[in-house]
Amino acid sequence: MKNKFMLKMSRGIHKAGFAIQKHSPEILVAAGIIGSVASAVLACKATIKAAKVAEEAHKQLDVIHEAGENGKTAGGESYTEEDKKKDLTVVYAQTGVKFAKIYGTSVLLGAASIASILVGHNITRKRNVALAAYAAAVDKAFKDYRGRVVERFGEQVEKELRYGIKAQEIETSTEDGKTKKETAQVVADDYDPNKYSPYAKIFDETHPDWHKDPEQNLYYLKARQSQANDMLRARGHLFLNEVYDLLGFPRTKAGAIVGWVYDEKNPDGDNFVDFGFMDVYRHRDSADFINGYERSVILDFNCVGSILDQVATHQYI
Repeated sequence: MKNKFMLKMSRGIHKAGFAIQKHSPEILVAAGIIGSVASAVLACKATIKAAKVAEEAHKQLDVIHEAGENGKTAGGESYTEEDKKKDLTVVYAQTGVKFAKIYGTSVLLGAASIASILVGHNITRKRNVALAAYAAAVDKAFKDYRGRVVERFGEQVEKELRYGIKAQEIETSTEDGKTKKETAQVVADDYDPNKYSPYAKIFDETHPDWHKDPEQNLYYLKARQSQANDMLRARGHLFLNEVYDLLGFPRTKAGAIVGWVYDEKNPDGDNFVDFGFMDVYRHRDSADFINGYERSVILDFNCVGSILDQVATHQYI
């Protein structure tokens, strides 16, 4: 019974420790902010005490300077320049010690608060670096996998597998009334509804630039897509968050890592920005949107994955 209790308590302690470690950046930053405020309050209170210390020090200095000018103290004793220097040193030292005692707590608390914020920021930065490295590794593994599929089965098969497209035979009528069978590529009916990438956004009536006229929506998206491609060609790289900014969508954590790289000689991906609203083979609702039957559409961006390494090493130049 005792062992079970100790084991349960040990697990609880380790669980609590893990939770604290997980949220340590937030805890440190919050503690730093609270400490900074407390330090400012203590400094304000200490200033009242410091004013009294300064006033007392000024009185002592006035007495010393007066005795130095007269060459004797108020009691009539001889007072040399050497005595004046010694007394001034003592007064300055004592006053400095008193100021240190008064402001010491607030200064130490302020320094600890700043250190807490910096440590929390450093932990977050290291985690972001590790996350970016993980995203780059996953992205590389997926690209390598796609490359092996293309090498073995061809680019067309890879596209069909990735987007859930399959070939079907459909019957069409000819002018003479006869029917003939044709092979067409369509999105599989049993394809997973999560066929959209995690970067997809819905462009509908909740968007400030959406209109009831489908043609205006199509023109707007084409213009924004063209603008994004101009930015990509001009700079050599483009992050997904920058495209979100163009379209008025909120930024995401993934959007700060993934994007596009433009390289004419060694293209990585499609080498252009595609919002996905023109890909009728990939998404069925795109055909209705392009033909004017639908006013809203799902935008699915063709990001190449993490581009942090390419941007950092200037591989796109």
